[in-house]
Amino acid sequence: MWEFEGPGAFGSLGRLMVTGEYFVNEGLVTEDQLKQAVEKQRELGANEPIANVLISMGFLSERDRVRCMGMAWGVEFVDLQERRPDPGVVPLVTARLARRFKVLPIAEEHGRLLVAMANPLDIFVIDELRMMTEKEIEPLITVEEDLKSAIDFCYSSDGAAPDALKGVIDEFDTEFELNTGSKDEELTADELRELGEEAPIVRLANLIINQAISDGASDIHVEPKESGVKIRYRIDGVMHDGMTLPKKVQASLASRIKIMADMDIAEKRVPQDNRISATIQGKVYDFRVSTLPVVYGEKIVLRVLDRANVHIGLSKLGFLPDTLEQLEEVCARAYGIILATGPTGSGKSTTLYSILNKLNNGDTNIITVEDPVEYEIDGINQCNVNVKAGMTFPAALRAMLRQDPDIIMVGEMRDTETATIAMEAALTGHLVLSTLHTNDAAGAPTRLIEMGVEPFLISSSVIAVQAQRLVRSVCPRCRERYSVTREALLRYGLPVPDEVGAETGGTIQLFRAKGCDYCLGTGYKGRNGIHELMVLTDDIRDELLKKSPSHVVRNLAIESGMRTLQADALRKVLLGLTTIDEVLRVIYSG
Repeated sequence: MWEFEGPGAFGSLGRLMVTGEYFVNEGLVTEDQLKQAVEKQRELGANEPIANVLISMGFLSERDRVRCMGMAWGVEFVDLQERRPDPGVVPLVTARLARRFKVLPIAEEHGRLLVAMANPLDIFVIDELRMMTEKEIEPLITVEEDLKSAIDFCYSSDGAAPDALKGVIDEFDTEFELNTGSKDEELTADELRELGEEAPIVRLANLIINQAISDGASDIHVEPKESGVKIRYRIDGVMHDGMTLPKKVQASLASRIKIMADMDIAEKRVPQDNRISATIQGKVYDFRVSTLPVVYGEKIVLRVLDRANVHIGLSKLGFLPDTLEQLEEVCARAYGIILATGPTGSGKSTTLYSILNKLNNGDTNIITVEDPVEYEIDGINQCNVNVKAGMTFPAALRAMLRQDPDIIMVGEMRDTETATIAMEAALTGHLVLSTLHTNDAAGAPTRLIEMGVEPFLISSSVIAVQAQRLVRSVCPRCRERYSVTREALLRYGLPVPDEVGAETGGTIQLFRAKGCDYCLGTGYKGRNGIHELMVLTDDIRDELLKKSPSHVVRNLAIESGMRTLQADALRKVLLGLTTIDEVLRVIYSG
């Protein structure tokens, strides 16, 4: 009946897992799906829990796995995407201990404190909570990822940021007067460095970065204006206004960020680029820092790179089960080119890193050339492009091929020479991954031909093209259900199958965004991938040799079973993962 994993079922690292039959009995997976998962488990090794295999294959959700574990143990499941903790009980546990123990107080009922936990069987943590709060503890089980998000939200949205900001600005004002004697004079490099290392400005920079991490921002923008400094964050692909700082902090804030990124603080006339590494809230982050001289000073952008994203896994990128299965089959091939296409910010790099992480089993020599390296992965040799030193994509590729590689990743196919070398490498027994800027999968071969690559090389080497976009996920806490007719969806230009709405008289139930504190009033929380995977068939290869236009290739791919971006987006809408408005914004905006 039970599977055990870890040093002890009741220890903080232990996991008590239910068997696959339990999920079948609950109607969550079929017997056939369980058989497929068992075969996969044999390939991976007996130590891999069957639940994890079912999740990786897309047959079981993490939420259903955790809920079933709770049922088996007799522990109530709490969905933190639906239930918000009572603000009155959250302070009973400090932020530090909440993150350390992975616990969050939810409510107090009948003299007992309900606590959401990642591991509700950890009696040591429960005893610690009982002594700390002087209350009886009733543990609830929840999804660990949701728990981390809820902890970050509950302990960062209590109004402390504005108060801290005011205190930092007041303290900075005093320090500024003491160090310079005037707010208008031009500061020297030594004075800038001294101010950049003062406690108030250090705390201000940390506050800005911590706010970005808490809000899940992908970029931090420090924008100098005529009368102040504006801080803006890109969250789920959309820009949001943050704090506005007085003009007096501009020079020292820029200096502080440059000091952290090991840049030249005295150089303000030319752009600079570098990186910062830091551990924040127990996680390791890299920040890619870029400065740009603008009218009122230096604009600084920090790209937030969460190293955990490298290990997120293909199964968590929003692929539908059949598309994921196809992609995994393609990635298992020994040679050929796999291309990821889409506009900037569509998640191409994350997809390729997830593929590399899956292939990084220690049996292969993997080398990448990137501009620049975004995430560092153990066991993979990664090179940065350096044009000034002669380390271009073509030069790096030629050098890599002399390093006995099995798998190569080229950050981007920018020119004919790079693409040609990569394809020749694929033909000589290497698996090559790369990105290309095209609107859809079928447009990639045409784009390569326009770049000057010979059609026979494309036809012989490319094995699959994966186009993608990122759409915002509708907030699970405030989303609203509504009805729409099938004809209305057709008017939007969406490819609605005949069977959709057939059993309900043509009426379809969807969700729309509303807005709450959890999603910062946007109605959306997080993002989901929209995918289009074109696996090259013999018919498609024949058309490429004829230099046929992309619409011919696209029609052949659809006939071969390819689900288009529009069709994949519609599936995500029908599943309640996103909204029609978001799909129209992303898919039909080019």
